[in-house]
Amino acid sequence: MELPNAALVLILAAAATLSVAVAYDPLDPNGNITIKWDVLSWTPDGYVATVTINNFQTYRQIMAPGWTVGWTWAKREVIWSMVGAQATEQGDCSKFKANLPHSCKRTPAVVDLLPGVPYNQQIANCCRGGVVSAYGQDPSGAVSSFQVSVGQAGTTNRTVKVPKNFTLLGPGPGYTCGPAKVVPSTVFLTADHRRKTQALMTWNVTCTYSQHLASKYPTCCVSFSSFYNDTIVPCAKCTCGCEHKTCARSERDSKRLMSASGKSAVTARGHVNRQSAAPLLQCTTHMCPVRVHWHVKLNYHDYWRAKVTVTNFNYRMNYTGWTLVAQHPNLDNITEVFSFDYKPVVSYGSINDTALFYGMKFFNDQLMEAGPYGNVQSEVLMRKDASTFTFRQGWAFPRKIYFNGDECRMPPPDSYPYLPNSAPASLLSSASAVIVAFLVLLMA
Repeated sequence: MELPNAALVLILAAAATLSVAVAYDPLDPNGNITIKWDVLSWTPDGYVATVTINNFQTYRQIMAPGWTVGWTWAKREVIWSMVGAQATEQGDCSKFKANLPHSCKRTPAVVDLLPGVPYNQQIANCCRGGVVSAYGQDPSGAVSSFQVSVGQAGTTNRTVKVPKNFTLLGPGPGYTCGPAKVVPSTVFLTADHRRKTQALMTWNVTCTYSQHLASKYPTCCVSFSSFYNDTIVPCAKCTCGCEHKTCARSERDSKRLMSASGKSAVTARGHVNRQSAAPLLQCTTHMCPVRVHWHVKLNYHDYWRAKVTVTNFNYRMNYTGWTLVAQHPNLDNITEVFSFDYKPVVSYGSINDTALFYGMKFFNDQLMEAGPYGNVQSEVLMRKDASTFTFRQGWAFPRKIYFNGDECRMPPPDSYPYLPNSAPASLLSSASAVIVAFLVLLMA
């Protein structure tokens, strides 16, 4: 039975919506953030636990101003003290006559401490302002920890009640956390690796990310150009939404707008104030904070080269430790990447068509705010596979682009720069590359 055209359109629209609405990411199927509680000792009225936030996402980090973890206590627990983090509110502690708890909130919200706090307030993997690296980029930086002393709680495995309704901001919305589940106790090795110790009780909370929950609109877009066609395919108009957005037409205009708001987005330590995290964008037709431009630059006998430029249009944000993911069938034959670091992302078996790019440490790992220095760029040299390689029908352009874990809006397929009929792919000259490259530089 054939479906009416209207029904077919509705089904396709629903499928497109579901592709971003669900928390499942086909390029990172096992990606999640796990919050683990390890009870290390009992106290007269509760316990001391180490809480560890592990980011198992391959290319999605937690940027400044960092994570916020919240939960609801199962009984009438209080937080006596914390090391490596702090609750944002103390709450009503009026019933305590002597020592006051750190927090009496039934639903506490906890944030990481900033770098430079005294050593007696630190533990391992704390105090980075809540910034957590993507696991695929920096496994050692993909963890954050703090210690909490809980009172008015149980003092045995049978009387302790695990917290409920966990929430995670990273730093904005988008994460959904499941219930806490008691798991086999964590086993620790001593420093000399000769003795094992064990947590008294352990529970895990798994949080997954959905771009649809995080933002109504995309946060980045992609534009294209090529040496074999003088067409530059821009990001579509209002790709990231245009309504009710204030934008700055120049750097001077941006300073005036930020001064008028009375808020500075970036602190002296490079962290972003939560109160002023709303983007202040450079005025563009697409109104996206970030644009990724893919330029098919050169054609050799056995290789071809693409240039990738990432531009920041947000005057209030420096993207430190940024990541860029591209999916393209020829990324399995990368020969050299210039001025970016690179790792393959193998999601399924031996399929190697996805690449993770990120900046070199202390060189270009920070994408500066909008302005003359607000871009990073590199070139990728790939070996041709004679059985699949072609410049026809948009093959040279990526299938998907992600920036900082969010999928960017691609141009429609019928707008891709086409290969002129008079110039076969095998005979394309690189002579016109100089002209088009110059146009791209002017556009960037």
